[in-house]
Amino acid sequence: MTGSAPTPQKIYLAGRWVDSPETLVVDNPARHGEPAGATYLATAEQYEEAVEAAVRAFAVTRHLPAYERGRILRHAAAGITARRDELAILLASEAGKPLRDAYVEVDRASLVFRLGAEEAERMYGETIPLDINPGSKGRFGITRRFPIGPIAAISPFNFPLNLSIHKVAPAIAAGNTIILKPPTKDPLTMLKVAEILHEAGMPEGMLSVLPMSRTLGDRMVTDDRFKLLSFTGSPAVGWRMKEKAGKKKVVLELGGNAAVIIDNTANLDWAAKRAVTGAFTFAGQVCISVQRMFVHEAVWDEFMPKFLAAAAALNQGDPADPATEIGPMVDEANAQRTQEWVDEAVAMGGKLLLGGKANGTFFPPTVMTDVPLHARVCSAEAFAPLVVVFKFSELSEAIAAANDSAYGLQAGVFTGDLADAWQAFNDLDVGGVVINDIPTYRVDHMPYGGVKDSGLGREGLRWAIEDMTELKIMVLAWPQ
Repeated sequence: MTGSAPTPQKIYLAGRWVDSPETLVVDNPARHGEPAGATYLATAEQYEEAVEAAVRAFAVTRHLPAYERGRILRHAAAGITARRDELAILLASEAGKPLRDAYVEVDRASLVFRLGAEEAERMYGETIPLDINPGSKGRFGITRRFPIGPIAAISPFNFPLNLSIHKVAPAIAAGNTIILKPPTKDPLTMLKVAEILHEAGMPEGMLSVLPMSRTLGDRMVTDDRFKLLSFTGSPAVGWRMKEKAGKKKVVLELGGNAAVIIDNTANLDWAAKRAVTGAFTFAGQVCISVQRMFVHEAVWDEFMPKFLAAAAALNQGDPADPATEIGPMVDEANAQRTQEWVDEAVAMGGKLLLGGKANGTFFPPTVMTDVPLHARVCSAEAFAPLVVVFKFSELSEAIAAANDSAYGLQAGVFTGDLADAWQAFNDLDVGGVVINDIPTYRVDHMPYGGVKDSGLGREGLRWAIEDMTELKIMVLAWPQ
């Protein structure tokens, strides 16, 4: 939505704070008609200036020593901690994220920058003996990673701070330049982080944070001056971007339809508690949110009342209230889309066990069963506070059902049987298997990403840096 608003936040263009002719008003999802703030959309000329600056600056950043890259990132970590309250309140306002979850995201952002500093200082190579035949006598190799060059980064609305920083921190750690297109629904928090990074004294042009139109975002995808595109968002958009990206490397962190399996040996109290968190945190607007739940028939009657009671007890309300556990969806259109999907599933014979009725931007925790597999609540990514539950009798049956999806991001398995844990790890077609916890679990230094339609490549500091660098070998020969 565009329009006028008081004192818009300027945008960050290659070390300068600038405005533009087009103001971007940022809505507060929980309070209709009350903006969370405002900023500007970058112009085509500003985009061009930022890219040219990133190309020039790479000649400097590629030679930044590890201690300097580490210093910038540690400054960012400390600055985020120092402005923790300000950032969390802003995040709750512009993203509709409950304040308690906003604080978690801010703390994670500080951690990501700290981890980035550590990785900047341990970008190890290796030595390789090459004398494996007579013609290679007296030779060995040394490998080293070098920064890839200017990076185009596009991040989504659901974690506007942390998912953006998972692109910015490793780019800086590796010595690259980066232009970030933050989500237009909630760009303000990352512009505050740009203030913190600016104070760290980065080389001019190392970072730009530019809210921009879809048209300019598409230009980022095709622009050959970028050496890598890192995109987090919907599969339909992400895979189209890959087709248009040309020769640049592409990292895609896309959607999911995460499954959790509750085995007959699981700790049911723990499983119910964690499954509620996995299904309904941030109103289910998490790509690894629990959407499909497979419960062993032997524990169904014991588990389901625990799960439903815990879900019904969740406090839905104003994100600014510290007691709120579930806030609104990002906008009314998404709440209505979820309503359509639920109504469709009911018309197909599905049963509502809890929730199911939208109220403006709010959608209550919703649990369904007996839903046909071809219904969209089962086959597509709901991105809503919605979970569909199925019975199973054999673990292999549950694994096959979990794999029956176009997506493969993460899965959770609650079990007390080590053999079942290994079977799940071996057979689930996903990027990560979480044993005795929800697929929604992520800690920021682990490799994170999916298979199938869920993406390409991995994030997590060390693994992101591998994509943001090129491996080079030097062969040393001893004169003979």
